[in-house]
Amino acid sequence: MSIAGNIAQTEECILNACLRSGRRREEICLMGVTKFHPLQAVTEAWNAGLRCFGESRVQEAAEKFSGKRAGYEGMELHLIGSLQRNKVKAAVSLFDCIQSVDRESLIPELAKQTAGREFPLPVLLEYRTGEDSKSGFTGTDDLFKAADLLCSCPSLRIRGLMTMAPNTSEEKPLRLAFRQLMKVREELIKRFPQAGSCISMGMSGDFEIAVEEGSTLLRIGSAIFGEKA
Repeated sequence: MSIAGNIAQTEECILNACLRSGRRREEICLMGVTKFHPLQAVTEAWNAGLRCFGESRVQEAAEKFSGKRAGYEGMELHLIGSLQRNKVKAAVSLFDCIQSVDRESLIPELAKQTAGREFPLPVLLEYRTGEDSKSGFTGTDDLFKAADLLCSCPSLRIRGLMTMAPNTSEEKPLRLAFRQLMKVREELIKRFPQAGSCISMGMSGDFEIAVEEGSTLLRIGSAIFGEKA
């Protein structure tokens, strides 16, 4: 099936999940994860109506998008992979949102490289709900300390939370992971009312469950673009 056909099929699944859970389709953003896929795949998805895209590596995204965003007016480009401090400067000049703020030590460098921006850079705090090999804050104390630091940085804005669920096809652990993030989000909003409400959870293998559990942003790669190019 073509990329456009895959997007249409994914949209149908999202809509069905919304109907099952009493949600509105407008509450959810569909992101196309284009890591390891060429710019042509981005163009096909763009022509099919997709406007939000995610990349995992700063260098790959720079090679793919630098100087080429003019043809994609209105595109929202997110970094969803782990960010190294020495790549922060390049990342903040390229991405519209950093989803992978997974440790407090990254925040001062983000603040330094975004100082003087006209508009704050949106970021998501990544919370670990899956395997130990995954990135992210492992406890709410550390997460809230990072949120407190972010709130003191005028050039940064907490847009919400992100997680990578366990790598499994079993429904129960997936729902438990997603519900855990929703509970953390409730506490985050209580402590920091200025924090955004974005919940980035759900990938190709589990996005329907993620919709049912409250996701507002789905990161879909293979279900749209096929296996890695």
